[in-house]
Amino acid sequence: MTVTLTETAPPSTAELLTGVLLGSGYRREHGFWQRLISTEPFRRPAGGTPEEHLALAYERLRVLNRSLDSGARLAADTRALAALHEWLGPVDPALATVAGIHYNLFLGSLLDHDPAGRRDLSDYLTMRSIGTFLCTEVAHGNDAAAMETTAAYDRERDGFVLSTPNAGAQKFMPNTSPAGGPKSGLVAARLTDGGTDHGIRLFLVALTDGVRPLPGVRVRPLPARMGSPVDHCLTWFDDLFLERDALLGAFEAYGGRKESGALRAERRRHFLASIGRVTPGRISMSACAAGSARASLAVAVRYGGHRTVSAARGTRQVPVNAFRTHHGPLASAMATVFAMSLLHRRVLDRWEVCTEKERVEAERLVSVAKAWITWQARGVIVQCRERCGAQALLENNGMSDRVTGIEGAITAEGDNIALYAKAAGELLLTPSPVRESARRVPGTGDLADPRFLGELVAALEDIWFTRARERALRHPDDDKLGRWNAAAGPAVRGVEAYAYRQAAEAYAQARALLPEGAARERLTELERLFTVEWVARNSGDLLAAGLLDAGQVAALPEITEELIAAVAAHAPELAESFALPAELLADWPIAGPDHADAYDDPDGSWHRGPAAPAGEGAA
Repeated sequence: MTVTLTETAPPSTAELLTGVLLGSGYRREHGFWQRLISTEPFRRPAGGTPEEHLALAYERLRVLNRSLDSGARLAADTRALAALHEWLGPVDPALATVAGIHYNLFLGSLLDHDPAGRRDLSDYLTMRSIGTFLCTEVAHGNDAAAMETTAAYDRERDGFVLSTPNAGAQKFMPNTSPAGGPKSGLVAARLTDGGTDHGIRLFLVALTDGVRPLPGVRVRPLPARMGSPVDHCLTWFDDLFLERDALLGAFEAYGGRKESGALRAERRRHFLASIGRVTPGRISMSACAAGSARASLAVAVRYGGHRTVSAARGTRQVPVNAFRTHHGPLASAMATVFAMSLLHRRVLDRWEVCTEKERVEAERLVSVAKAWITWQARGVIVQCRERCGAQALLENNGMSDRVTGIEGAITAEGDNIALYAKAAGELLLTPSPVRESARRVPGTGDLADPRFLGELVAALEDIWFTRARERALRHPDDDKLGRWNAAAGPAVRGVEAYAYRQAAEAYAQARALLPEGAARERLTELERLFTVEWVARNSGDLLAAGLLDAGQVAALPEITEELIAAVAAHAPELAESFALPAELLADWPIAGPDHADAYDDPDGSWHRGPAAPAGEGAA
């Protein structure tokens, strides 16, 4: 037998960059979702009302579920949940929303509270009932620990009475309408027993039968909102009796218990368990934002390459990408999108391997990254929309859904500013490490050296938190609100700088994984542009701190322009590294060179050829 050996072509620059953007095992981790969104059920429909879009999202959810080997396995895998959001978000934000709620918040919480697998989940795994999650109330969002919905233990019936005591306690924005079929929900409520508050617990409740709410459940649609068409509602409970097994987790009915440290610890433990799925949800929001920003940027780069305009002072047609005013913002967006994607991978990796001792720090990184990535995604998506002009306002080009959809991600799983404020309070109490940059002589660092730029990025974090601590110390210890308000401004800026440092370190980590060659050069250009633009925005603080001299500050604009030109020259190849399926791009007309054909009229006079001269053609 003769064996013929064939050489395997080395990976291209785009393929190498895909490997750092999506992870070394990206074909295994992302391939399923890339193939799924390329199939007919997930191709973009033409037109349709919000109600039709919502019905399609639930129809697609069932198609997705039938495609899985195990919905429970997906719910238990944070990395798979993130990949789901990374690819479904740009295609159908409503689908990503209802899928995330069902698999992460609903199924994931059921699995977390029943590790032995005693509860029958078949209705939810087969989607005979779709799951939702009811935590936030009208009057209690980021302060969910103060929620007012109650589940009073009924000793005679050995169950619970679920009640909504006032308008502010109505559950706010769960997808609880009958749309999509029967729904069940996990309801967060305050468990009481004989006057004793046992804290926030989760209860499994059947909500609708696919036609109407079930007895004891009241559902009202909320007013129309911006963003993807999800059936967000107000939901309340009219003394609804629940069997004992509706409660997730154990409960010992002791009757009235006196307030004690042990009882307070029990309440806190149960509350944290009830919202335990928020952290994977935040990772998923980051994934959704990063994927949506990449899709928007890829379309904008492609559109700018084939949309032509007249050149200055002449009639020659050139692509709009030829102009600095057009490609400059896209080059900056490219550096930011790579930073977002790399930071998301860094966070996901950290979360998967963190020990119990490292959990608080890992959760903080997850929260800050979610806020920073979704905020950056908003800026990138809006910039891309503008670069694509009026055509990007049309739904069939996909951009408008992402412009409004990102607002939901900014608010979901914790409002961004609340996440920043919590992290700021924690980091204020964390000693700042001594940075190497603090020991440099001003003017001796090389702005072409990514390591020096990384030192400057890290120093900015120290600068802002030092200011925050100094301002807090001006107020007496017993004026806690005054101390916080004095420190909050610079402390939140410090959290932003913390996020930039984490993103810069993610860049450096990814660069070290690439071999010498074009891919590493491209990533280094992106890394330098990302860090130089951040340093330039804060150059006054770095100058005042003696970390830059006047000559370096004056050089920053020219360095920025050179890096923009370098990144813009490779923008199509960089966009190719996003690995968007061809079928997906084909569904957005402006992503292709024949985008004008989407507006063609088959009855147009231009299809009939030249008109006959007057007087000809008569017998």
